[in-house]
Amino acid sequence: MAKNIVRVYYDEAYPPLPTKATRYWRKNLLWQSFRFVLLNLKIMRIIVGGHS
Repeated sequence: MAKNIVRVYYDEAYPPLPTKATRYWRKNLLWQSFRFVLLNLKIMRIIVGGHS
């Protein structure tokens, strides 16, 4: 007869929780706007470079 083995999840199995600073920067619309523009410029550079 087989026994049921209970396996426990360790703390390493869970993702880390964001810090207060991380949550602040994720909610900051000015920072998000800046990152959005920067990302779009990088994408445009790749597209324009491929069409030359």
